Amino acid sequence: MSAAVTIAALPVASLVLWALLRSPTVSRRLVAVPTGERWHDRETPTFGGVGIAAGLAAGAALAVAVGAVDPSWELAGILAGAGILLVAGVIDDVRHLRPLAKLAVQFGAAGIAIAAGLRVELVTNDVLGVVVALFWLVGITNALNLLDNMDGLAATLATVACLYFAIDAATVHENDLVLVLSLSLAFACLGFLPFNLRPGGGAHVFMGDGGSQVLGFMLAALGLASSWTTAGTTVATMLLPLLVLAIPILDTTLVTVRRLAERRPVTQGGTDHTSHRLVYYGLSETKAVALLALIAVTLGATSVAYNVLDRPAVTALGVLLTFALLVQFGGFLAELSEQERRGKPGDTRLRHAVAVQPRRFVELLVDSLLVCGTFLVAYALFVDGRGTELQRGTFLAVLPVLLGTTYVAYVLLGIYRRAWRYATARDLATIALASALATLAALGIVIAMRDLGDFPTGVFLLYGVVAAALAALSRWCVRLVPEAGLREDDARRRILVVGAGPAGRGLARDLGAAGDARVVGFLDDSPRLRRRRVQGVPVLGSTSDAAEAIETARADEVVVTIPDAPAERIALVTRACEAAGVPHRVVRERPSAIPTPAIAE
Repeated sequence: MSAAVTIAALPVASLVLWALLRSPTVSRRLVAVPTGERWHDRETPTFGGVGIAAGLAAGAALAVAVGAVDPSWELAGILAGAGILLVAGVIDDVRHLRPLAKLAVQFGAAGIAIAAGLRVELVTNDVLGVVVALFWLVGITNALNLLDNMDGLAATLATVACLYFAIDAATVHENDLVLVLSLSLAFACLGFLPFNLRPGGGAHVFMGDGGSQVLGFMLAALGLASSWTTAGTTVATMLLPLLVLAIPILDTTLVTVRRLAERRPVTQGGTDHTSHRLVYYGLSETKAVALLALIAVTLGATSVAYNVLDRPAVTALGVLLTFALLVQFGGFLAELSEQERRGKPGDTRLRHAVAVQPRRFVELLVDSLLVCGTFLVAYALFVDGRGTELQRGTFLAVLPVLLGTTYVAYVLLGIYRRAWRYATARDLATIALASALATLAALGIVIAMRDLGDFPTGVFLLYGVVAAALAALSRWCVRLVPEAGLREDDARRRILVVGAGPAGRGLARDLGAAGDARVVGFLDDSPRLRRRRVQGVPVLGSTSDAAEAIETARADEVVVTIPDAPAERIALVTRACEAAGVPHRVVRERPSAIPTPAIAE
């Protein structure tokens, strides 16, 4: 109960911000000026981080004074690291530090916290533990720095994360240090939010680089100090910080991949975050923040539930449900993106965003059954009977990790975005590769976490080979299932369209309205459209994939809607059509809703 004194962080943060807003000197000096790379459209003070840090310090100091937490070097090291980042962030807001200088300060702050006693005992190797701690602290610090891109977003998600860390510290992994710091930071954020999140009006103050880096560093430190400092930790405890901080981790990963693909600096600001995309697709800023907060609440609840129950079977089921939610959210974004390209309003209701898509959930469930069944069979072939107690314990510890790495690999390689009814040999090779990589990743994680003892490593080799084959086979079997709503004797011509731009989409609509033909696939050289759906029709690849696409889609005709494409690309399509004995034509003008468009050879 003594930790309740940390509520002092809320009024302290509010009072400091109120006072700074009434100081003309500070308000003029620390200001964010609108640019094309940022979301705001008016000058706004950026000293919110000072208020948050003041609240955090007040809550922690009062907790020490009343004996809610013992003073320690670890506490001092964490707060010192946060203080260094606050100062560096304020300087950056005024003078704009170089990325390398910011990175050096972040590693320095992380080093101070680690030297003061912050440890990672999740892995058995001390050196590896220090490396993991360093990169975790720096990585999450930058993740929150990038996530601070919309009013109220970073502070709201940080508050949610802090509350879950506090619940875990008060129940499962009892830890006074984590409890006090998480409550202090949560109350400090609550003191800041009224100045920043104002539905219908602009923010009075931003947290700035100082505030976002303090939030990121503190959340990373809480993650390390909560469950990752528990020797012999289970998979459930390993998942706690990852799921509590899943939204900033995922957003940073997506933005980093996108900017690298576009050859843009990762550190450069931009309006390409998940929150921005939600607003582009029709959600208000408040609804976008609410949706991301709802997902964070759900993921945090699952992570705490895994720890409370602490049963491998429950953890494995939880991994399935967690990724079902994340894949559903990804599908929601893809759906809104497709509707936006078609010029139609998407369904932006929050309940629609979290409604389970049956097809994707079935796909996830099948993958879960394949992983569990294959690993069980491989285990049974290598041990006598049920195996020793150590072998059974290792099997149960590995299974949730294997499920997690499989889902991560499948998501990163776009397995859940592909149209498997039209799978090519390259698609099947991709899923086999994803399964193999997931197996290697799981083996590496388990070896780092625990001693395998007498557990036979041949289980992983056999599993990896069989799982890759079964995963590819399961996707290939989708082609044998009749398409919903279509008869096997469907006599409509099957058209493969080259070009998924306006002309190709218009042709698909016209043919669909005419009724005597249907588009079964697109070919397009744009990487952005690869393996996506356009108007519900899959993009089967680029023009170089024409031969495979004609065969897998069983096309009766190929129509080219980009006659001005380079001659060598058109030649690839022409040769593929001639080899397959399929007629091909080139559209010079978009037809006007007629069954057979005016086509020129």
